[in-house]
Amino acid sequence: MCLRTAPENIIQHKRNDRNMRKLMLAIAALCVSMTLAAQDKYKTLKDISYVSADDTSAYRRERCKLDMYVPEGRKGFKTIVWFHGGALEGGSKELRPELQNAGIAIVAPNYRLFPRCKCPDYTRDAAAAVAWTVKHIAEYGGDPSQVYVGGHSAGGYLTLMLALDKSYLAEYGVDADSIRAYYPVSGQTATHYTIRKERKISYTLPIVDKYAPLNNARKLGTRLVLYTGDRRLEQMARYEENLYLKAVLEGLGNKEISIYELSGFDHGGVVTPACLLIKGDMTK
Repeated sequence: MCLRTAPENIIQHKRNDRNMRKLMLAIAALCVSMTLAAQDKYKTLKDISYVSADDTSAYRRERCKLDMYVPEGRKGFKTIVWFHGGALEGGSKELRPELQNAGIAIVAPNYRLFPRCKCPDYTRDAAAAVAWTVKHIAEYGGDPSQVYVGGHSAGGYLTLMLALDKSYLAEYGVDADSIRAYYPVSGQTATHYTIRKERKISYTLPIVDKYAPLNNARKLGTRLVLYTGDRRLEQMARYEENLYLKAVLEGLGNKEISIYELSGFDHGGVVTPACLLIKGDMTK
């Protein structure tokens, strides 16, 4: 695997060598932490509702449940809320195996899906799941000040929206900047193509409106780390969209925003190495 950081238009062997050394050091450190963490015991909890039992939407009550993977006998551990992909139309909660056995908790929510819901219902559900985690993780031994958020594809889009448009988490009493870090993997930074589909706009026509992470770029009070697959193998302009978001955010005065292009991995395949890097970042 070759790790490329952006911006770059030509593969530079020296840079790739440095990045590979950094990656190997990160993997080595991760192996040590995993060896220690693997000695812990973990429990899995299924189908915990994160919305009120008297919510008026039967579909929301059905869909808005989460699974948890929690270290046993530990206190003050970190937690990542992980949003599955599926184009905002499919998919189901994922306790990603690459994030396990590291001494951290994983919270994996479902959220409502198009066409049974409309924009931005799924983003509001994502915010509700993160807020539930912040407010309840201490009951399971976790540190509410050590909550991270990530997701792949559609889950990456949701991660970006929660990071950049503070109104979603604010609705549930949580400051978006109180989240320790956001890790979107191959998320769209223009308005998601399923939102365009809902409006009967062409998949290939980019739209940037209030539902686009790009349109909500701001000075962040927390960390944002971007991951994509190989620009030659990714979905249309996915790497380029993320690179542009990086430039916009840095233009607003944010300290360097890291972006990792994982060479040789397509849109579906990038989630595995990205999760390993995320786990390494969380446990360093």
